[in-house]
Amino acid sequence: MRLILASASPRRMDLLGGAGYAFEVEPAHVDESESAGEPPRAYVLRVAALKARAIAAKHPADLVLAADTTVVVGGAMLAKPADDDDARRMLSLLSGRTHDVLTGVVLVRAGRESSAVVETRVRFRTIAPEEIDWYVASGEPHDKAGAYGVQGLAARFVEAVDGSYSNVVGLPVEAVRALLEAEGVPPHDAARARRWSEPAPFDRTGG
Repeated sequence: MRLILASASPRRMDLLGGAGYAFEVEPAHVDESESAGEPPRAYVLRVAALKARAIAAKHPADLVLAADTTVVVGGAMLAKPADDDDARRMLSLLSGRTHDVLTGVVLVRAGRESSAVVETRVRFRTIAPEEIDWYVASGEPHDKAGAYGVQGLAARFVEAVDGSYSNVVGLPVEAVRALLEAEGVPPHDAARARRWSEPAPFDRTGG
């Protein structure tokens, strides 16, 4: 039995591999459109399940892992930006505010599904318009929910992270570990798994 990651995200690949798991990659291409009135938790679980089921249908003997992440601020969900103007809009919304990052994780194996939703709160400092322009010009926001990568250049905008940092990067590793352990799937590289640890939440303001 293989573990298949239904994602082309390099961040998810790095996190899963860094936690000691051996896996193959087969991205899923599904409709990620938001349904009218759909709560964020329901949305990320539904889309993650669609991804996992799409790949599991091709590989019924294997274990398929899929995830979907969204950013929520002021009740609005921010997915990946459509273009640079959309990225600027999202970053302007996040500036000086606290937002939530939600990731739905789904495992499918032989028709059985298990899942989890992890939520992390992130606080941004106020970002000047010229900083937003600089960050958008870097190209980093293009393929990221909420138009930022906490592990990249956008780290300078973050004042505090309350909860799982790996969740904000794109894959809540501790939740994934728990789901895989429940399926009897240990890390392939035990030494690497022992070395991996969830970074502690941080607060740059002390508030």
